[in-house]
Amino acid sequence: MMPQDQTAQILDRAPGLGASMTIDWDVPLEMDDGAVLRADVFRPAKAGKFPVVLSYGPYAKGLSFQEGYPTAWESMVMQFPEVERGSSGLYQAWEVVDPEKWVPHDYVCVRVDGRGAGRSPGFLEPWSPRETADLYGSIEWAAAQNWSNGKVGLNGISYYGMNQWQVACLKSPHLAAICVWEGAADFYRDVSHHGGIYSTFVANWYRKQVTSVQHGLGARGPRSRATGELVCGPQTLGEAELAKSRCDLGADFFAHPHDDGYFRVRSAQFENIDIPLLSAANWGGAGLHLRGNVEGFLHAASTQKWLEIHGREHWTEFYTDYGISLQKRFFDHFLKGLDNGWDREPPVRLQIRHVDSFLERAEDSWPLGNTRWTQLYLNADALTLRDTVPAKTTRVSYEGFGDGVTFLLPHAEKPVEITGPLAATLYVSSETIDADLFVIVRAFAPDLREIVFQGALDPHTPVAQGWLRASHRKLDPARSRPWRPYHSHDERQPLVPGTIYRLDIEIWPTSIVLPAGYRLGLTIRGRDYEYPGPAGQLSNIANPMRGCGPFLHDDPRDRPADIFGKRVTIHCGPETPSSLLVPIIPQQGSAR
Repeated sequence: MMPQDQTAQILDRAPGLGASMTIDWDVPLEMDDGAVLRADVFRPAKAGKFPVVLSYGPYAKGLSFQEGYPTAWESMVMQFPEVERGSSGLYQAWEVVDPEKWVPHDYVCVRVDGRGAGRSPGFLEPWSPRETADLYGSIEWAAAQNWSNGKVGLNGISYYGMNQWQVACLKSPHLAAICVWEGAADFYRDVSHHGGIYSTFVANWYRKQVTSVQHGLGARGPRSRATGELVCGPQTLGEAELAKSRCDLGADFFAHPHDDGYFRVRSAQFENIDIPLLSAANWGGAGLHLRGNVEGFLHAASTQKWLEIHGREHWTEFYTDYGISLQKRFFDHFLKGLDNGWDREPPVRLQIRHVDSFLERAEDSWPLGNTRWTQLYLNADALTLRDTVPAKTTRVSYEGFGDGVTFLLPHAEKPVEITGPLAATLYVSSETIDADLFVIVRAFAPDLREIVFQGALDPHTPVAQGWLRASHRKLDPARSRPWRPYHSHDERQPLVPGTIYRLDIEIWPTSIVLPAGYRLGLTIRGRDYEYPGPAGQLSNIANPMRGCGPFLHDDPRDRPADIFGKRVTIHCGPETPSSLLVPIIPQQGSAR
């Protein structure tokens, strides 16, 4: 076992490493309030000053990807053997860079255990202002070390991307660039309450992935496969003491049903972000890993910003040759000052999704400049979508907790590409004082078999999803766009039963090229989408995945049946033109 703070010299341990690497384990980082956090530092074993790629988070730096998340790792390397190539995998941790693929490229990789997690003592409170201050302090510490060139970049997936938006607002003088890979930015709209409806994800995730590696678990926690040390620190505390040393994150989120100060201090203030950024999203990331990346790209004050959107599992492309090459080119330019053409890179790079493949395409803007915004109107008699308003008034009802209703376009006569944000305008009445609308855009083969995709997590993800609680229908006119309604979520406006209300519903962005003969469908229901086939399962996800992954809205405290389980009616026609706004794109693209 390796004593705390010992430096280990690692010489060409991994095939293809090509350079020696020095590792400093459990380096102490003192924060502004006197707390001491712990970091592992992987650096070139040669003299010089190098740029730093840093990550800070709660997943325990000593827990290996392979042991902590075995199903995700096995699936990724089976599909993409390149992930293992050139690395022993000994230092690979969940959702952060593999130092064996970065240190030989003359980078220092710094991993910091967040306060209260792994080997860092303290009170565990994810995404809190205290954590943001700790991340700021970690950046400044790394910039001041004798092996650093003073330029720090942040890189990492999900949590390690979400807190990048937070800390970038603080304008660290040494934070030179951020690479936000499938994160979130608005903790109310992206994470906690989709359309005002409480998501159970955070409560389950916190228990499954964060408190399971809380500092103080000691001998009840795992050991590092690299050092043999206890991942969660040397001290073993009782459950009562552990509980006192952490927040109850799910309860905290539930206690704030509106977008109040609790969420605002945790969410990005994009106008304060002016450093270079690469924001990478996932088409299948509805519920967490999509909206914030797009919004961050659109609204950050930076004049040097890029958006990339891909598919597959939300960790996969981060570790493929495609993803690593993209990240290194970005950081080489801004942390090393290399003239590698990155400054001439088109601002938008998309992996356009087809039924069974992706085609890469560069674009100049988001939404795409050649978008043909197409309004498709609902007809309740025939349950169809058409480009003209129905001549007569129709309506259709469904039970709140039932399967809802589906409206279909005719079979496509030729391939049709839909890429960009969508929005629904629905005229709705309810038997009660409220209603939850779950809006799902779906694709169907000519025989009406549904086409689903490997999402960021769920293997049976529909084309796109949106949500809205009717009592949260109030819009912020300054921030709303026809293609992306923006709801204030600052008050509850109950319905009068039987009265018709207009609801403008944000549907998270998507990309799909429908082959000739296929059909687009719009399903409206009062509960989460469920794929009728087999459920998926991952070792790090609490629930079986039936189409929405872990991003469910089934807490009975938030959705009592006597309010949300009753009959809802969709009204269509000249005076109530319920519709779906779709971004149609002319056919183009080149194979990847």
